[in-house]
Amino acid sequence: MVTKSHGPRRRTREKLRKTRRTTANQFLREFKPGDSVAIKIEPAVQKGAPFRRFYGITGKIISKRGRAYIVKIKDGKKEKQIIAKPEHLIAI
Repeated sequence: MVTKSHGPRRRTREKLRKTRRTTANQFLREFKPGDSVAIKIEPAVQKGAPFRRFYGITGKIISKRGRAYIVKIKDGKKEKQIIAKPEHLIAI
């Protein structure tokens, strides 16, 4: 028998299906603290992608950390901070 995969991208066949083309502008986006963003994971880029549970959730930019941004979201009753690169974020 084949052993089951336990990687971070398991069970993401539908969520991470590529439907749009990756452009250079996605990598060069700039956000300011307080901006509202949606987390849409870009499947072509694995580095800097948030965990699959947070796909489609909206939040606010808190600050910038290197090339990535810290996004404050609400997960149930808890407030969490997600680190994601700009290619995985869409301005609302």
